Amino acid sequence: MTTDQSSPLFALDIGTRSVVGLLLRPENGSFSLIDSVIKEHEERAMLDGQIHDVPAVAKVIETVKHKLEEQHGPLRKVCVAAAGRSLKTKRARFEIDISAKPMFDRDDVLHLELSAVQQAQFQLANEIDDASTIDYYCVGYSVLAYSLDNEPIGSLLDQTGKLAAVEVIATFLPKVVVESLLAALTRAELELEALTLEPIAAINVLIPPSMRRLNVALVDIGAGTSDIALTDENTVIAYGMVPVAGDEITEAISDHYLLDFPDAEQVKRQLSTQETVEITDILGTEMSYAKKEFIAPIEGNIQHLARSISEEIIRLNGRTPKAVMLVGGGSLTPLLPYYVAEYLGLPENRVAIRGADAIKALQSKPGDPFGPELVTPIGIAIAAKENPIQYSSVTVNGRTLRLFDVKKLTIGDGLLAAGIDIARLYGKPGLALMVTVQEQLISIPGEYGGPPLLLKNGQPTTLDSPLEAGDQIVVERGQNGEQAKATIADLLEDIPTLSLVINGEKREITATILQNGVVASKDSFVNERDQITLLSKRTVKEILQLENIGPHNFEPVTIIVNGERWSFQPKQTKLLLNGRPVLPGHEVKSGDEISWEVASENQLTVATFLRQNEVEPEKSITVFYNNDPVEIYKTVVEVKRGDSVLSPSDELRANDQLQLSFKKEEPFILQDIFTAVEIDLAHLSGKKVVLRKNGEETSFNSPLINGDRIELLVGEKLSLFRSS
Repeated sequence: MTTDQSSPLFALDIGTRSVVGLLLRPENGSFSLIDSVIKEHEERAMLDGQIHDVPAVAKVIETVKHKLEEQHGPLRKVCVAAAGRSLKTKRARFEIDISAKPMFDRDDVLHLELSAVQQAQFQLANEIDDASTIDYYCVGYSVLAYSLDNEPIGSLLDQTGKLAAVEVIATFLPKVVVESLLAALTRAELELEALTLEPIAAINVLIPPSMRRLNVALVDIGAGTSDIALTDENTVIAYGMVPVAGDEITEAISDHYLLDFPDAEQVKRQLSTQETVEITDILGTEMSYAKKEFIAPIEGNIQHLARSISEEIIRLNGRTPKAVMLVGGGSLTPLLPYYVAEYLGLPENRVAIRGADAIKALQSKPGDPFGPELVTPIGIAIAAKENPIQYSSVTVNGRTLRLFDVKKLTIGDGLLAAGIDIARLYGKPGLALMVTVQEQLISIPGEYGGPPLLLKNGQPTTLDSPLEAGDQIVVERGQNGEQAKATIADLLEDIPTLSLVINGEKREITATILQNGVVASKDSFVNERDQITLLSKRTVKEILQLENIGPHNFEPVTIIVNGERWSFQPKQTKLLLNGRPVLPGHEVKSGDEISWEVASENQLTVATFLRQNEVEPEKSITVFYNNDPVEIYKTVVEVKRGDSVLSPSDELRANDQLQLSFKKEEPFILQDIFTAVEIDLAHLSGKKVVLRKNGEETSFNSPLINGDRIELLVGEKLSLFRSS
């Protein structure tokens, strides 16, 4: 900012007990004090730095202004500071799951930082009574640390991992503080030229940024309050206030020595420059005291002030700082630096009173009043001019906001001021799927939520884009991510196979996939709470089943006969695994060779089934034809499968349903021999045929018994017969 070298800077420090006004002249990068005026409030118009009676404060400001105008001409613009005791600082941490997001870019980092700032806002709101009536604005924040998967990291840009986090320290100021200040200036017919914050004003002139890596406390001791600011880690880390200050010492003097309050205040100031003081109490008694003698009765009050300041420093800082600087009129309280050092456990030379002469940018000349009470007003003039805080009006989603600009405003600042929940700007991740794979519960994450839509004056923008007065911001939440989708193949790194040699042929047997107990394809989509299992272990029996070698070759077969369950136990098939006999339940592994021989007796026919169940399907006798034995059969049961009558040689299947009935027993007769013997009828045409049984002629209906001998003669010669 360029500075008019000819016009002086008018600055006001509006305190609890008094208003300090001064004029500074800028001269080639430095400043010289022209004049200063101090005017005390005539009534309790301010409390703890906050204006409670705007007209009364405006009247005091007018008095200071007029006194300076009498010597230096009209004053229209003024630099002021918002009370530091109104500032609130909060540390906050915010973390986000980035496992579903492959890269972490600048917008993501800003989103994380602003979410942490908003978390600090929420903490502040929850700590303040009736917080809904107090409008706090973020006036700046600093990043303390980033972490990735709970490990510190210098930068999150382009990082991948599971959990990203940031810790920030954010500073907030109530809107009412500034609004009441502006109202008082308007009544005094003054225009705000520049605005700063009281702690920033004092720190900027006494502790430049190059010193802020040191853990130092700056205490501005006024009349009603003692304001505290702490530096560390290259930034201002905390602000605080204790409601005790110089007035407590003045009141103690007034009470003990029976002095009017203004007289007690005057005597207190003399203690910083004189070794003896003379007083006249309200009874008219005049007395003279040595400095040490006068201080002794009020030493307990001084200790209380020092203890209160020290305890607040420890509370804010968490530990004793490296050094303490005392400024403000109350810093001249006798023995105060000594007791602050004692309570903090610091050497005496680490607690010092700093006057305006310590301000490097200030030119001094003999006779200038450069006590500690002028540090803050001079700092206000310099800081407000060099680093002014301005108000900017912007529109966010149709709502007009006026922002307190303590730094270069960004889109993110606008969203914070509008109360938009930064953490909710990104779309929600899609619903995850919970699936059990091989008895292990796994979660399949949904699609990552989309980024928010950010528009500045109708054009796409980013969170760190600059925000200017009059800008119109539109923000819409990002789209939600899609629900998780996955196939069985996505969940299984590899589907195992068995490489086997089966009866001399190479086979690849793939593991069976079961989805909720039902055979499924690897391309099948999974659903919530699905149970996925792999059947990769195989027995010899299972392999044979895959090769369509039926189970009746290995285990009993059940047949339903007349409604009852009958079983058939086949003879065991001979199974070989790598050339050695095994049972069907033996487990196979990749590279094994399986072979088998199915016994012919294992064919399940009506006859074999009935005989194994102790039912003889037929009876037989053996007779001799032409001295050759011939066996003749006659069925004694009838077996039906449905409407079909089965013969003893017909094959049965597992779970067949049969109807079994026994035939009436009849004897064998000679003509039954024709079921076993074939007759060449062409040679019998026109010839005489004679049948003999056991040497005697007989007929076709003649009964036969076991061992009978049959002959058939044609013209006294034996005909050609063939047994079938």
